[in-house]
Amino acid sequence: MAQAATGTVRAIKRDTPFAWEGKDKRGARVKGKSLAPDEQTLRAELRRQGVAPSRIRKQRQSQSGGRVNAGDIAIFARQLSTMLAAGIPLVQAFEIVGNGNDKAAMQRLILDVKADVEGGTSLHESLAKHPLHFDDLFVNLVEAGEHAGALESLLDKVATYKEKSEALKKKVKKALFYPAAVLAVAVIVTVVLLLFVIPQFESLYKGFGADLPAFTQAVINLSRFVQHDGAFIAIVLGLGVYVFFYFKKRSKALREFLDRVSLKIPVIGPILNKAAIARYARTLSTMFSAGVPLVEALESVAGATGNIVYEKAVLKMRDEVSTGQRLQRSMENTGLFPNMVNQMIAVGEESGSLDEMSAKVATFYEAEVDNAVDAMSSLLEPMIMVILGVLVGSLVIAMYLPIFKLGSVV
Repeated sequence: MAQAATGTVRAIKRDTPFAWEGKDKRGARVKGKSLAPDEQTLRAELRRQGVAPSRIRKQRQSQSGGRVNAGDIAIFARQLSTMLAAGIPLVQAFEIVGNGNDKAAMQRLILDVKADVEGGTSLHESLAKHPLHFDDLFVNLVEAGEHAGALESLLDKVATYKEKSEALKKKVKKALFYPAAVLAVAVIVTVVLLLFVIPQFESLYKGFGADLPAFTQAVINLSRFVQHDGAFIAIVLGLGVYVFFYFKKRSKALREFLDRVSLKIPVIGPILNKAAIARYARTLSTMFSAGVPLVEALESVAGATGNIVYEKAVLKMRDEVSTGQRLQRSMENTGLFPNMVNQMIAVGEESGSLDEMSAKVATFYEAEVDNAVDAMSSLLEPMIMVILGVLVGSLVIAMYLPIFKLGSVV
């Protein structure tokens, strides 16, 4: 019976993912996945490990899952935490997790970190070499776990934090997706009618020899405009979207303006505010429970809020706290946090349980975001039907007005 081998390439450059099969010293069939510069190097390494390879095939990147995302990092943190808690040595845990991952990019990342750890580099320093995948918060918590000798416990906190952060991010994306979906569907339906349906009515009415109602004529004019200049409009809109995202990515001032405006949008704004508070509280709880000093923790908390308005506010809070100001008072000064949140943080400071109270705030606001998204989804479903009904109905009425007028004359 085939069983997964735990061997992998150790001291070589990992460039290409390979899947291999063979027999071990006992003659049992084994198989696994490894990263190696070429097939010959992999064969030599497998023989050194006592495996006689019978088949080696290169895995294509497209079949292996593409780029590493935040969800992959959350799963990796949970797997590593579970294995360390079970008493599996760190290097072996990396080897098992890496070889068991179906995504080549993630496999390469894990085995690269494993190679650094095998070479004597500390885990947090190895993770810090990959800042695109392991942020400062992740690295700082791992460093705290290494220094305290409780790496599995801190990795468990990291995994929980990443899982909850990803769940919250999905809820916010869902909240933003519905309005975009309503707008997109409305635009598509309107364009289809203007391009294909209205011209049929226009050719029909040419033989009437009478003036059309103003509403009907306006819709026909709009249809002609879309037919003649639709491609130009599409190009301009496409360029506009590209330019917008280009400058949004590179201009902090534009991002701050958009973040500030988004917090004031009806229905969407309250959800984004609650999501930012939930991220703030969850990150603060995770960092503080790991023993990270409050001032240092607030710096990581600022970047995790997901909104520049809250990020700047938390950095200002950090400066005030570093001069001796209480956290609760600094939060009040920003004017961004509800009174209930300020009071719970105050209780946490007084009782020495800031991490627990922050966790309760995070749990409460995560549930609030969940409920708000569900409520908005329920509200928008009939709203989509109303908007589409109004658009389609208006165009249909405009096209049938001449017929109604002709019937009244007869």
